Amino acid sequence: MTSHANDHSHGHDHGHDGAAHGSFKGYMTGFILSVILTAIPFWLVMADVLSSNTATAIAVMGLAVIQIVVHMIYFLHMNTKSEGGWNMLALIFTIVIVAIAISGALWVMYHLNTNMMPQMSESMMKSMP
Repeated sequence: MTSHANDHSHGHDHGHDGAAHGSFKGYMTGFILSVILTAIPFWLVMADVLSSNTATAIAVMGLAVIQIVVHMIYFLHMNTKSEGGWNMLALIFTIVIVAIAISGALWVMYHLNTNMMPQMSESMMKSMP
């Protein structure tokens, strides 16, 4: 006979924190929202709906951010209560680190371009082979 000091094998919590897990309705809602949030940017680009490329890019990026939130809520089950709030804290920390890395890289590239590249005049460009 085997004796288990901590019998967690039958009908116990299995380490879950009590956060709501997905239902069929929740998964279908997330799926439908994801399809819609994918189809709209596709339509915006393919039908050339907006007059400006910049406006189209901003709209696509905005819908992408909304889709990320939909995935986190409906498929990853992230909320402020899951894992005692540590998931949300980890997400915020990740966003801050990514923002610092991207802004730092853009700042360095901008200043390298500004300070290191010679200023090309029209006469210099004409004399190039």
